[in-house]
Amino acid sequence: MTEVILSLEQSEISFTTSQDSLVRRSVLPSGVRVLTEQMPGAQSASVAFTVAVGSRDETDGHFGSTHFLEHLLFKGTTKRTALEIAVAFDSVGGSSNASTGKEYTNYYARVQDKALPLAVEVIGDMLTSSIIDSKEFENERSVILEELAMNDDDPEDVAGEAFSAAVLGSHSLGRPIGGTNETIAAVTRDAVWAHYKANYRAQDLVVTAAGGVHHDQLLGLVAEALAKAGWDPTDAAPPVARRIGTEANISRGSELQVIHRPIAQANIFVGSQGLIADDPRRYAMAVLNTALGGGMSSRLFQEIREKRGLAYSVYSFNQAYSDGAIFGLYAGCSPAKASEVTSLMLAEFDKVAQSGISSDELALAKGNISGSLALKFESTQARMSRLASSEITNGEFVDLDTTLERFDAVSVQDIQQLAADLASRERSIVAVGDLKEKAFEPFTR
Repeated sequence: MTEVILSLEQSEISFTTSQDSLVRRSVLPSGVRVLTEQMPGAQSASVAFTVAVGSRDETDGHFGSTHFLEHLLFKGTTKRTALEIAVAFDSVGGSSNASTGKEYTNYYARVQDKALPLAVEVIGDMLTSSIIDSKEFENERSVILEELAMNDDDPEDVAGEAFSAAVLGSHSLGRPIGGTNETIAAVTRDAVWAHYKANYRAQDLVVTAAGGVHHDQLLGLVAEALAKAGWDPTDAAPPVARRIGTEANISRGSELQVIHRPIAQANIFVGSQGLIADDPRRYAMAVLNTALGGGMSSRLFQEIREKRGLAYSVYSFNQAYSDGAIFGLYAGCSPAKASEVTSLMLAEFDKVAQSGISSDELALAKGNISGSLALKFESTQARMSRLASSEITNGEFVDLDTTLERFDAVSVQDIQQLAADLASRERSIVAVGDLKEKAFEPFTR
């Protein structure tokens, strides 16, 4: 059983997990945090450079900058062109990518273990030495606008973004990660450059790697990569503080929003504020979502799709952040059935809030979670991401066996109490399709 607190002040941590992998963590004098999980027998390695800055951290004049940087760091550095960055990974059969979140941005790669030095050197170069060329900036503005247009053609994406704003209102977490057409069109190269220089610093950086990786070797590779960019690894700076994991006072944005589009399917989200990332009830939340809307045996799937054939896709979810969260139910169905499907989703949720789930459902959900986690953590990328999340989110590393023990401790009563709490919260409904507001008015409150 492994449960370790990752203190920002503790420079060296080393322990063995219940899966016999070796986890080590070092904090360099410059504030860079390096975490590795050495997996016996692994011949590949996944590595990520993560900065704890996301779309929520943007300010006026900088909206869209975080998403812009995710694209621009692949477009060339003082040492490499965009083509040379691509060729570097292709030459070793590796893959590289990046993702922007509301609270972090990461740049990652998966390579054969012997190619790890190349991956660290290239990503380190990208992260520290991007030139953000003016011509590339304008080219990428067009690319991002095309990406937003593609998302706007997906009604589920449109509904999801509107649902975030409906639940989280004017809070920064309610803004779209990728920006909007207006913010991407308005942001300047100088604003993105200022955002880059302010947030991509040694003390903001977390480097994680898992698989066929040796910690001391990675430390040397990271220090060397940063030194090449002029980041002196001996310059003393404390790591940036983690976000405060306390639920914020967030006001609902809207009760009901229907976005009219002449399409064949209605996309419906119903829900409220959920559980933040560090809420101790997060294990109960995972079990609740599995039983309610997490798979083919879940209540929503069985009642709405299997028994009545009213929807192809139906599920529940909880999107958790440091101080805010969204709990929701989703279904895609015929516009003529939108009111009936919404009623059925809420009815199944209310049943759990009032009476909980059965012991058989609880066992089934726990078995589902146990098996899926075991399969998930066979991946070096999943373990790399777990290290980053542990470091950035709450400073707590929990290995698979301990995680499963926490799930096993969840009771039927825990599920009912959590569902009752969620059901009592202010509800928001968002739908996209050929619909009228009156179809949803019976469910507003």
